[in-house]
Amino acid sequence: MAKNLLIVESPSKAKTLQKYLGKDFSVKSSVGHIRDLPKKQLGIDIENNFTPTYTTIRGKGKIIKELKNAAANSEVVYLGTDPDREGEAIAWHISKILNGDRKEIYRVLFHEITQSGITSGLQNPQSINANLVDAQQARRILDRLVGYQVSPFLWKTLYRGLSAGRVQSVALRIIVEREREIEAFVPEEYWSLHAHLQGESTEVFVADLHKIDGEDPDIGSEEEMNTLIADLQDRDFIVDTIQKKTVSKNPYPPYTTSLLQQDAAYKLRFSPKRTMALAQRLYEGVNVGGETLGLITYMRTDSTRLANEALQSAQKVIGEWAGKKYQLAKPRQYTSKKSQVQDAHEAIRPTQFHLPPEKVKGQLPADLFKLYSLIWYRMIGSQMKAAKYDRTTIDVTAGEEYLFRCTGSILKFDGYLKAYSAMPGGYEYDKDQTVPESLEEGEQVAVRELEPKQHFTNPPPHYNESSLVKELDKQGIGRPSTYSQIITTLYDRDYVRRNGRHLLPTDLGYTVNDVLVKYFPNIFNTEFTARMEDELDKIEEGKDAWVSVVKDFYGPFRKSLSAVEHRSKDIKESLQEETEEVCEKCGSPMVIKWGRNGKFLACSAFPECKNTKPLETQAEPEQTDEICEKCGGPMVIKSGRYGRFLACGNYPECKSTKPIPVGVKCPEDGGEIVERRSRKGKVFYGCANYPDCKFAVWDKPIDMKCPECDASFLVEKHTKSKGDFLRCLTCKSEFPMEMAQDEEVEGAA
Repeated sequence: MAKNLLIVESPSKAKTLQKYLGKDFSVKSSVGHIRDLPKKQLGIDIENNFTPTYTTIRGKGKIIKELKNAAANSEVVYLGTDPDREGEAIAWHISKILNGDRKEIYRVLFHEITQSGITSGLQNPQSINANLVDAQQARRILDRLVGYQVSPFLWKTLYRGLSAGRVQSVALRIIVEREREIEAFVPEEYWSLHAHLQGESTEVFVADLHKIDGEDPDIGSEEEMNTLIADLQDRDFIVDTIQKKTVSKNPYPPYTTSLLQQDAAYKLRFSPKRTMALAQRLYEGVNVGGETLGLITYMRTDSTRLANEALQSAQKVIGEWAGKKYQLAKPRQYTSKKSQVQDAHEAIRPTQFHLPPEKVKGQLPADLFKLYSLIWYRMIGSQMKAAKYDRTTIDVTAGEEYLFRCTGSILKFDGYLKAYSAMPGGYEYDKDQTVPESLEEGEQVAVRELEPKQHFTNPPPHYNESSLVKELDKQGIGRPSTYSQIITTLYDRDYVRRNGRHLLPTDLGYTVNDVLVKYFPNIFNTEFTARMEDELDKIEEGKDAWVSVVKDFYGPFRKSLSAVEHRSKDIKESLQEETEEVCEKCGSPMVIKWGRNGKFLACSAFPECKNTKPLETQAEPEQTDEICEKCGGPMVIKSGRYGRFLACGNYPECKSTKPIPVGVKCPEDGGEIVERRSRKGKVFYGCANYPDCKFAVWDKPIDMKCPECDASFLVEKHTKSKGDFLRCLTCKSEFPMEMAQDEEVEGAA
């Protein structure tokens, strides 16, 4: 039996660490949290300083028994869970479970799963960080207090099964308020003027109207533009100044969690949930050339700091990959302007600098390769020389009142753009128009055309996953590690749906938001939620006690809740909508009410008359990123008598349809696994190449490799005794559903 026991939270991480550590260590996994607040009770003694009651998570009894047996047969126990609040809390719960054994229990931190990272962690054992545990516990308790006390209020005012969340509801509010801003937007007309000019020995070039009497142009109508053009007709256009200078543009910093989620959503169209799941696999270890390697540092961080060792390695790689002229004389360090940055971890960067993306291409699944490429080139680019442009600015005057400007740039040295252009999807660097070289100051130029253009102001854009993450990060709502779960929850609750790449509130989302904002204005707002994040950070830093933070929150919260609890019936009635339809049973007016399946028509004479019927509305098709193979149009999700299916958005011109793919390849022939429906109406999942391939399963496959046997996918299962969980069809291993949700609900970097 190995004399040392190392416990981590992830089976795949345990598998990688075991290969590095050898026979002196036994590496076990807790498979996420082992204890939590009880599911069907508040689990918090409010009168006794908010003392939490933790219970063993269903299905974890067997794992706890295995961990205890392993600890009993080991001399030293190390807890190597993730280096963040959530990981610290898992380690603390494990230590409490093992406390009966008289073993030395040490906390070790692995910021990267490499030989040096593992050795460094084991050589610097420490105690569990009580401040981190307290910060996680405070967050968990705050979220439980809000969720378990506001959600029943929603049940009474709308219908049972809805949920409110301390951070989730603020994210919903941000989306709803943006949509209402778009709906209320009134476009304003404005005009721009472009002069097509030509010197004695130049081609025609374009200069834009830049100033009128030293002020920015403000031309709001065609009449104003016509008056301006008439005033310019007889004026001489003279080259006033020609400025030439070299401009440097520096690279962006390496990725933080938030920046990675934004860039992956924009460049790769990955959801934040997908990005974090892939990054977790790159951190914990993937197979490269028959060897399991952790390819990136810990992926939950809001720091842009880089270790000196990484900076030196980057310069060496840059010299080999791009050439010495791209190397920096002195490494570039980045600092953040944000006040909430926790600097415990480095930025997200590659750990294997000797493995550029081209060396692992073909050895990693496509999506893993794309994300690794994004991280590798962003980090390398951050340590390359600046890009250099020759920029020429030509100012042309038309009398004393009018100034026209023409600007052009020529890229002289690509610098870091060499790395950016190698990223998935490439990178478009700044390109201005070509400016004439042979003009001279004081030269009169001919006016070939004065071209007016009409414009209208645009409303603010709809949020997409990338821009929502950016906004949450900017306002300090939640932590970067929670963004994927926030967005996933909004989808799961049907508060928000995707339309193409846009996030749009549903009717339910609008209604829930309006109720929460109206009756809890001081709780569900951005400023208050951001301030709570500051308080949690102070707990982590040891500056505040968690009990006092929770107590300060709970007083005003309970007061707001008490003020509206007795009004739930009145609020419910206020949400009803009158109609002109008459009840065919009693003749009373029908009203629109909310129910579990959405809005429906009900008799206003209830409870004397209980007549109800469906609300006749045509559901809008759900937009997707799928492209029609016949006409190239966008495909949408529709519902028919045999369930949901993909249909061409250009119907009736194009009547192409196909089943909905689930994003997993068939293990038998590599075809797409799609959603189907049996003769009796039950949903199942089968190969799109049926009848040539008859592979089919009842449970929904998800794109996640089995941590035990490396099978290509897992399936979602549900039983009354176990609830929701994941299962491998090959080795029959079972895993908690949290593994498909980035193994984190409320963690913080």
